[in-house]
Amino acid sequence: MTAKATTSATFEQDVLQADGPVLVDFWAEWCGPCRMVSPVLDEIAAENPDKITVLKLNVDENPDLAMKYQITSIPAMKVFDKGEVKTSIIGAKPKFALEQDLADYLK
Repeated sequence: MTAKATTSATFEQDVLQADGPVLVDFWAEWCGPCRMVSPVLDEIAAENPDKITVLKLNVDENPDLAMKYQITSIPAMKVFDKGEVKTSIIGAKPKFALEQDLADYLK
């Protein structure tokens, strides 16, 4: 199972109104570290389907959301729960480090 894409048009329904935590990966095609972290997030999504939803948001195609959530460097990941940002993770990290950052959601 890989992470699905969300856009400005679907963000409210996909993320803000979701049941349970949603990790949004803010990324872009040209971003090398984003491409490194993407398969790791896919693995986390596949291993924890009932615990956390993982979505990807292309910042070049959805600049309004990148601005709204103050994304100044990518990859940036934010965990939303009940419509609010609960956790922010900046930069590409290995899987174990991401799992530590997300430990509260992966229990």
